[in-house]
Amino acid sequence: MAFAVVDVDYTGPGATAACVVGDRWSDPAPIETHTLVLTEVAPYVAGRFFERELPCIVAVLSRVVTPIDTVVIDGYVVLDTEGTGGLGAHLHAALGGRCAVIGVAKTAFGDASFATPVLRGTSRRALYVTAAGIDVGVAAQRITAMHGPHRIPTLLGWVDRLAAGDPPAWPGC
Repeated sequence: MAFAVVDVDYTGPGATAACVVGDRWSDPAPIETHTLVLTEVAPYVAGRFFERELPCIVAVLSRVVTPIDTVVIDGYVVLDTEGTGGLGAHLHAALGGRCAVIGVAKTAFGDASFATPVLRGTSRRALYVTAAGIDVGVAAQRITAMHGPHRIPTLLGWVDRLAAGDPPAWPGC
């Protein structure tokens, strides 16, 4: 089954939520792309980031036509060894557990001992993978298998650019 990769870019009081849908983990291009401009979002509150980002992600995911079984976020699913829920855990709950959620963070949170480090390409800097609804080892394998020779998988870079208003050009998308 397909998977979605989501990201949100904030500008002033609003945001742009973006989503790309991949058919296979190794695919170089999405089969669907979506952006949603939100004129107002909740303010940032330290320790409550999910309250700002979650509504944006849920809204853009509602536009996906292809059945998906996994959502990849830019961030953490859990925040510590006790399993304190991050954005991904809140998303997993908001989706009623219907989709696994894989968190891919570019920077370590605390000592990041609760996350599985993934090295891609020739990078010596790890991505930190956490997950809900899927074994974190399987989640890490999927992120490792994603297309792209660099640290950041192609579709993660694609959705980041899409949210920032700089979509990559690709025939058919």
